[in-house]
Amino acid sequence: MATFLCRLGRLAFRRRLIAVLLWVGVLAGVGAAAVTAPAAEDQTETMPGIESQQAFDLLEQRFPGTNADGASARVVFVAPDGQKITSAAHRAVIEKFVSEAADGSQVSSAVDPFQAKAVSKDASTAYSTVSFTEKADDLTDTSKSHLETAIGQARDSGLTVEVGGTALASKPAAGGAAEAIGIGIAAVVLLITFGSLAAAGLPLLTAVVGVGISMAAILALARAFGLSATTGTLASMLGLAVGIDYAMFVVSRYREERSKGHAPQEAVGLATGTAGSAVVFAGLTVVIALAGLSVVGIPMLTKMGLAAAGAVVMAVLISLTLVPALLGWWPNAVLSRKARRSGRIEEAGEHNGGTRWARFVLRRPVTVLLLSVVGLGALAVPVMDLQLGMPGDEVKATSTTERRAYDDLAEAFGPGFNGPLMIVVQAEDAADPEAAVSTISGKIADEQGVVAVSPPRFNKAGDTAVFSATPATGPSDKKTQDLVNAIRDDRPGIDSATGATFKVTGTTAVNIDVSEKVQAALIPYLAVVVGLAFVLLLVVFRSVLVPLKAALGFLLSVLAALGSVVAVFQWGYGADLLGVNETGPIMNMMPIFLVGIVFGLAMDYEVFLVARMREAYVHGDRPGQAIATGFRYSARVVVAAALIMIAVFSGFIGAGESMIKMIGFGLAAAVLLDAFVVRMAFVPAVLALLGKAAWWMPRWLDRLVPTVDVEGESLTRHEPAVPIQRESAHV
Repeated sequence: MATFLCRLGRLAFRRRLIAVLLWVGVLAGVGAAAVTAPAAEDQTETMPGIESQQAFDLLEQRFPGTNADGASARVVFVAPDGQKITSAAHRAVIEKFVSEAADGSQVSSAVDPFQAKAVSKDASTAYSTVSFTEKADDLTDTSKSHLETAIGQARDSGLTVEVGGTALASKPAAGGAAEAIGIGIAAVVLLITFGSLAAAGLPLLTAVVGVGISMAAILALARAFGLSATTGTLASMLGLAVGIDYAMFVVSRYREERSKGHAPQEAVGLATGTAGSAVVFAGLTVVIALAGLSVVGIPMLTKMGLAAAGAVVMAVLISLTLVPALLGWWPNAVLSRKARRSGRIEEAGEHNGGTRWARFVLRRPVTVLLLSVVGLGALAVPVMDLQLGMPGDEVKATSTTERRAYDDLAEAFGPGFNGPLMIVVQAEDAADPEAAVSTISGKIADEQGVVAVSPPRFNKAGDTAVFSATPATGPSDKKTQDLVNAIRDDRPGIDSATGATFKVTGTTAVNIDVSEKVQAALIPYLAVVVGLAFVLLLVVFRSVLVPLKAALGFLLSVLAALGSVVAVFQWGYGADLLGVNETGPIMNMMPIFLVGIVFGLAMDYEVFLVARMREAYVHGDRPGQAIATGFRYSARVVVAAALIMIAVFSGFIGAGESMIKMIGFGLAAAVLLDAFVVRMAFVPAVLALLGKAAWWMPRWLDRLVPTVDVEGESLTRHEPAVPIQRESAHV
């Protein structure tokens, strides 16, 4: 591996013009494909294997023409204090709104609240549901502006009018300015680390190129196959973070090899062969973790994972080819200003911060190990109270009309009104379908926790009916989940008594089903990802205990990060500081999402840090000295890489959407804990206690495991030291 990558790096250095032109051609090609690819029909996201999705599929089959995914707007009208919404003046305003809204393009229906009995008992509030034939993403500006105009006219009459639903909902945004600040911080970290504008700018440039190629390819695939545009969100975030890190590791190793007296071309080859090997295996662990998201069985998560894995692969390829090529153009520009002025490149000091910290840990391994484990364990305690769900409008800022509409409906009709359950009854086998549906409706109405059921609506064939049941508690309340499970548990007895069967669906039921599916998939996912990564690390480090230690450290960091998310977003500790408007359940995909991404990133630091220790050990250092050597050369770069990751992910905390805040905070916290507690404290402490046993592997296993030479042991040819010359001397 090291020999091949060394040759690849030298080739890119010598043929730098060709290498750069090839990458420019790739960028132009995928960009053109993204623009010219024919748009495919938009594919509806489904959640196979859950009851609520089966009920939606049945609805589309038995009620043809009904678009369950069509956009809708729930317009809430609140009368001024002391007035009734049923007064003649207010009623005329609302009826005019219904008439105006119904005339809009792409509108399938607009419900009159007075005819539908959608008026609160105290007559203070009413609501109208405007349904569209198309999904929210497919609504035209004309359709939206027509509805907004009708809403504005109703507001001008003196009524308080708020809008919920999907038709006019604001789109989740990434960090915006905060994300740009994160990238700016990354640039500052690179500049401080390398002391050179060129060395700081090169990783940023190559990372942007990689993300540009990845996003253009994803956009082309999205147009061709009807994928969701959100598929690339994770890819852009991870592609940027790992792209900077991987390029930085290669540049850092290049500078180190130059400090040992190697000519630029030889230094590039050695950097690509050693640091490049670590990049390859670190990238593979990330790809395994992301591709493993397909184990969950949720198509959206699978697409996001595969798209992000593709972005990581692109970052690896660029770090192995484009980075060496650009180093060929500016072999001295990436060196520090001091080195360029003096003509001498100083090697990393034996007593730098990394070495001092390693020796501190070596003197007190038990204390450091206990403190790191206890600290991470304390942060992980909140995980025991983890509640999964899908936060909705209730966690948005009160400045949004969606949140105000949610609050108005909850106050007027009860908290469960915002999350009604939809009951789909299959009555084709019943002797009297209408009687069977009536019995099922009555049984569900008698369930403790149900406050109301709507009249059933039959399809044309008369063999299927649908009605709604309103819970007494809100959509994200644990009692609502218990109610759904209780209704389903009572189904066998109801089915046998009526000859008909039913399924429970609706947004609330979908969120409950997805949460349970994710929880059930978490252990198999961990087993697959950790198992594959264990094999990969076994090959890289030729050790049994090092991969085990890596897996244990990862579990500590991810549980501590998830505990931190629960403490902030569920318990509310420090929520105000992050701009969290309302605490509630943790997004149902967050645990498995966090596990997948953080595992890959954690293994990045594991490979880069421990591979350098392994390299020193293979080349003759004692176990303790190998740890110090690894920290001497890698600690500063790993710290810088972690700070860059934290800066990029923290940018998403500035988003307006609670879910994006949660993802950004969770990833930033995980990288912080994994890099600075696990990799910098837990790992060296464990290795210090293990000594030579850390690198032990049974002989029979050693014969079976292929040799990949990540340490660069085969790269034995060294060129004599040469002084720094002008850039043109190496071109």
